[in-house]
This record gives sequence, structure tokens and C-alpha cells, in this order.
Amino acid sequence: MAELVGIWRSPKRREPMEPLESARVFENEGVEGCAHRRGGKRNVLFVAVEDLGALGLEPGAVKENFTVRGAEVMKWPLGQRLAIGDAEFEVSMICDPCELMEEVRPGLQAEIDGRRGMLARVLKSGQVAVGDELQLL
Repeated sequence: MAELVGIWRSPKRREPMEPLESARVFENEGVEGCAHRRGGKRNVLFVAVEDLGALGLEPGAVKENFTVRGAEVMKWPLGQRLAIGDAEFEVSMICDPCELMEEVRPGLQAEIDGRRGMLARVLKSGQVAVGDELQLL
């Protein structure tokens, strides 16, 4: 069973992410109160806690909105739909690591290539909480 083990939002751009126990997500926007909330294909970012651990990183370090356990996030096909809580998402693109990863740790941009996570659109607004099961639709 895949589960949500972390929810994150950025109060301001270029600031550390803050952990949340639950959050509201909005259709075609993202996490309520997140400075990175916007329309298009890049509403939210999913990252596997296993990938973070393999790189020696803590959850939230790579600016993800959702940290999940028990899911091979990087193997999700584009267009994959998933549900968490009463919200629904659609995987829209691979998140390629940018130069901001170098601020987390020198060399991280190259290290995390292929493991940065998957971006998704919010298809249905809803509430999500740490501990919620993630269901592939």
C-alpha cells in the first residue's frame, strides 16, 4: 500500500518548505497557501521517500508537495491518475532537477537526475492528510 507520509508548502519562494499534517488542494492550482501554486501542468510535485533516503535527503528538501512511501513514483506513466483523500491528480511530467538543487547540496542536481519526482495536475479539489492511502486509478 502506498501512503502519503509528508505534505509540504512553501510560504514564500526560495524559502524552506513547511510541513503540514493536512492540506486543501485546488483544481488546476495546487496546495493552499503555497507560493508555488499555479495553473498548468505543474500544480504539485510527488517524490518517493525511498528516493530521498537513497540520496541522504530529508523529506521536503527537494521542494516536493507530497512525499510518498511504497510507490515507485518515477515509474508512473504520464497521464496516470491517482487519488489521495478526496482529491484526484493526473501525472503530467517528469520534474527535471534545476540549478536550485545545488543550493540544497553541491552536486545534487546531477545526483538527483531521474529521481526528482513527478509533477501532476490537480483534477479534483479536496482535502489530503498525512497517512492517507494513495490509490492509482
